Amino acid sequence: MKRLINSFIIAFSMYSKIPMPRCDWSENNMAYAMCFWPWVGAVIGGLCWLWGVIGLHVTMNPVFFTVILLLISVFVTGGIHLDGLLDTADAMSSYQERERRLEILKDSHAGAFAVITCVVYFTMMFGVYSQMDLEAWKVIAPCFMLSRSLSALAIVTFPKARKDGSVAALSRGARTRRVRITMAVYIAALAGVLLWIDPILGTAALVGAALVYWYYHHMAMKHFGGTTGDLAGWFLSVCELVMPLAVVAVQIVMGVRL
Repeated sequence: MKRLINSFIIAFSMYSKIPMPRCDWSENNMAYAMCFWPWVGAVIGGLCWLWGVIGLHVTMNPVFFTVILLLISVFVTGGIHLDGLLDTADAMSSYQERERRLEILKDSHAGAFAVITCVVYFTMMFGVYSQMDLEAWKVIAPCFMLSRSLSALAIVTFPKARKDGSVAALSRGARTRRVRITMAVYIAALAGVLLWIDPILGTAALVGAALVYWYYHHMAMKHFGGTTGDLAGWFLSVCELVMPLAVVAVQIVMGVRL
């Protein structure tokens, strides 16, 4: 039990800014950290849902309301996954050989394409969030947990581009088989929840997640020879844009047909 508690603490310490008690980051304590990582997404989804409910009862400017929705994930995680999105944008835009792209991922400097990607990403996210109503948020709230479950599954399933990277270290320390089983259970349960909330919008979110996951594997293998921490951040960020975008697109189509 103590090892599970320590794994929970490590997961939230690594992937969120939520204050956690100190513990020893030993390989033994990190064994099940990825099993608890999706629960950071559950916190984000819960806060977004709560803010949406508050928005129904408190009069506020729609722009302010949407900006807070947009920033909840950043506040909770500290933007750790956005760093991977921007590093990947620079690497992919370089059109260099595999080794050079891996070097760019490790470079702490932000290039022009990272800046452009950041602006486009938040602009798109703002537009999508401003279009969503509470019915859509019922579907999107569990998606923050789904994206992390898929990312954790990829970490213990995909080949690693580096033997000394953060993803490789996490994978080595993890009980791989148990993490895979846990993530499969999470994904199946979350898929069921999404379809139960709304079969049509839930399907849209799941299809969006599946397409991004497929492209993530294709991109990682073709251009990098496996996954890295930055690519995992890219996947999480893009997945959390595409899922609500798919839901909003379906709502618009349904509204036009009605």
